[in-house]
Amino acid sequence: MEKREDLRSILPYLPLVMRSSTLFWPSQIVEAFKELSIGPLHSHVDSGQLFFLAISDLRNSFSSSFPLSSSVSLGYELFFDELMSREESRKWFEEVVPALGNLLLRLPSLLEAHYGNADMVIGGGGNTVTTGLCLLDSQQAGTVFLSQELIAALLGCSLFCLFPDSDRHVKNLPTINFGKLFASLYDDYNHKQENKIWCIIHYFQRISHDMPKGVVSFERKVLPFESDPVHVSYPNANFWSTSVIPLCKFEVHYSGLIEDQSSEAVEVDFANKYLGGGALRRGCVQEEIRFMLSPELIAGMLFLPSMADNEAIEIVGVERFSSYTGYASSFRFSGDYVDKKDIDIFGRRKTRIVAIDALRSPGTRQYGEKLILREINKAFCGFLDQSTQQWHHKMFYENFSAAASTSKETSEENISNYKFGNSQNNYDNMEQGNNIGIATGNWGCGAFGGDPEIKTIIQWLAASQARRPFMAYYTFGLGALQNLHEVVDWILSQKWTVGELWNMLNEYSKLRSKGETNVGFLKWVLPSVYDHGDAGMDLS
Repeated sequence: MEKREDLRSILPYLPLVMRSSTLFWPSQIVEAFKELSIGPLHSHVDSGQLFFLAISDLRNSFSSSFPLSSSVSLGYELFFDELMSREESRKWFEEVVPALGNLLLRLPSLLEAHYGNADMVIGGGGNTVTTGLCLLDSQQAGTVFLSQELIAALLGCSLFCLFPDSDRHVKNLPTINFGKLFASLYDDYNHKQENKIWCIIHYFQRISHDMPKGVVSFERKVLPFESDPVHVSYPNANFWSTSVIPLCKFEVHYSGLIEDQSSEAVEVDFANKYLGGGALRRGCVQEEIRFMLSPELIAGMLFLPSMADNEAIEIVGVERFSSYTGYASSFRFSGDYVDKKDIDIFGRRKTRIVAIDALRSPGTRQYGEKLILREINKAFCGFLDQSTQQWHHKMFYENFSAAASTSKETSEENISNYKFGNSQNNYDNMEQGNNIGIATGNWGCGAFGGDPEIKTIIQWLAASQARRPFMAYYTFGLGALQNLHEVVDWILSQKWTVGELWNMLNEYSKLRSKGETNVGFLKWVLPSVYDHGDAGMDLS
């Protein structure tokens, strides 16, 4: 295998060594995994206490690993020796742990095969791009394709706490080992933490008996702050104000869950800027729950540093393994889930998840144009199908430039007007390019403190501008949105464009930030819905 740039970027964060361009486990690790793979009669690992001792011995083989706290040890013991039944524990140590030992032995060969097939043709341009495992750093747009089997091996490393701990914070990488997940179970026992771990354990039970054969892709999406001929760049307020794109269809769901939608829409992950948020700590709200249902999402935490304001992360192909009930403190694992999603041409399940992080505790500042622009561009970055749009963008620019070179009337100013930052451009006239909508809800609200009425409109504008055919909105019973469907229907009846609704939002936000109105946006736009018979405002 060649010494690839992508491998060099990720190697410091893998628990492997390289010799002569080949990846290896240290020899003592190999022997330990061989013992585990034979079973507890040979390895003597048949309890949570001994399981943790085996993990500690493995970690001691790496100089880059910090000692694990006593809370981690006690967390493993608590779960496997007390919370698991005797029969479940027996099956775990006799069946699952040996299967994981075998899987981890094959991690170097799985990576060798992965890098040997890490180039593929993606997008309408027919370009060959590198899709190998690498550190996708901030402002580095790119896509990594991983087999579900390779992901399983990487998550096995997380369970055994084998990933190097040092230097991850330097690259703004989130925690990837499971030590803090188990430590939190012991330090502050609660049912939600126990049930998060049950989801993870159930995943390992499933893959140890029936290894999935699909593929998952992880894409860092970037809207560059500087305009260039190829990429869709970061829009300014004038872009939104002058957009003539029509508003897309808006479906309001007062019940149901985003992950249960059946239309193959892109699911919005109400993300932390660090992918996964508190999934491997104490967190248990929308993002963390989604990561427990589909633990393959956790693999992205290995190589995707925190998101900047102009970035989003899209993950396609994860399988769902668990059912659940409740939310936050009432979250409970409720058994197996059989994922029946169709498979696309790349071998990925047609489950699309886009992680976008909202502002935290913005208060009244969220009504200022700067922060509204930040939120709408964050959503737009996530909702835009960039691989398709950038190919069209590049083709148009090349054709435009060719025409300009033969025209005396075409100036540099005309060419610059093509770019997003200056005016509405030919992007508005592109074909829609897909029939995949957006499934979302109260993004950035709740603990993050966002105004749900403002966030609803921002996401609608972003989905429409991204040429998505519809947005399915799940209100989760929020009282402020109880009349959402009536207001949406009225706005659609006015046939407003993105620019017109943006201007209304901007006008309202100025009043709100000055304290000149305290009513919500929906009532401000259509008071008749709330006043039961008033004439309402003529805003057409």
